[in-house]
Amino acid sequence: MFDYRLRRQDHVRQYSISPSGVEGWEVRLEEDRTLRRLDHYRDWHRVERALAAFEREVEELRAQGWRVAEERTD
Repeated sequence: MFDYRLRRQDHVRQYSISPSGVEGWEVRLEEDRTLRRLDHYRDWHRVERALAAFEREVEELRAQGWRVAEERTD
């Protein structure tokens, strides 16, 4: 559903939101191979808020010079 991998020098951030189980979504943020956020939501409104926050953060990082290493949206 949402998968961005950003790179700047030796640093990498991976943002993802994907279906999880029968009903729900997994919201995940990894920074330099360290898990910074892992949430499981069944409420779509929480997923929408997480998605909006990820999109804002990705936009801010790209403005700071981070590059998209791999981009996928399903």
